[in-house]
Amino acid sequence: MSNENFLVCDRDLTEEVLAHYLAAPAVAIDTETMGLLPQRDRLCLVQICDPTGYVTVIRIARKQTEAPRLKQLLEKADITKVFHFARFDVAQLAYHLDIAVQPIFCTKIASKLARTYTNKHGLKELVQELEKVELDKTSQSSDWGNADQLSDAQLSYAANDVRYLLPARSKLITMLQREERWDLAQKCFQTIPVIVELDLMQYEGIFEH
Repeated sequence: MSNENFLVCDRDLTEEVLAHYLAAPAVAIDTETMGLLPQRDRLCLVQICDPTGYVTVIRIARKQTEAPRLKQLLEKADITKVFHFARFDVAQLAYHLDIAVQPIFCTKIASKLARTYTNKHGLKELVQELEKVELDKTSQSSDWGNADQLSDAQLSYAANDVRYLLPARSKLITMLQREERWDLAQKCFQTIPVIVELDLMQYEGIFEH
């Protein structure tokens, strides 16, 4: 199913759409779920955007455990996967679809390292400052489980959550390099898979005294 602003796929990318994304140097990724706990709450949507603004929303079926073409894209080593709060999305993709995402860029981590003049690092605030766009977050807390009957507002919300991540990433990289924190940011991104593994095993505070 297509919309003037994005494409909707069921269960996985098509071969044609996969080929389109495999040509990109980076893609933005987001997920929508029924809650915050992967072991309890199912994955409902995966959204993807490339540097041209081409957005795809994948509807994940109940009890679905694999999406081979999505896995191929998200595990491809020469395409950077850009998330906002990667820790959450990477855990969802690992637990529900057995996808080991790499390499990773997290705009939330980058924001916290670069934008130390503010404590507002949510996606809405980040996009508003860097892209001069005010995101509509009214569908943020809604029922994503009824995939066949998602409203246009829900689908548009999901699409917009990835639409501005790549340009925001470019501006954050410039800020991090200017403030000499780019190397530190890359080290932080590289730790995300380890933190996700600990989260999924329900470890807490192992680095504390």
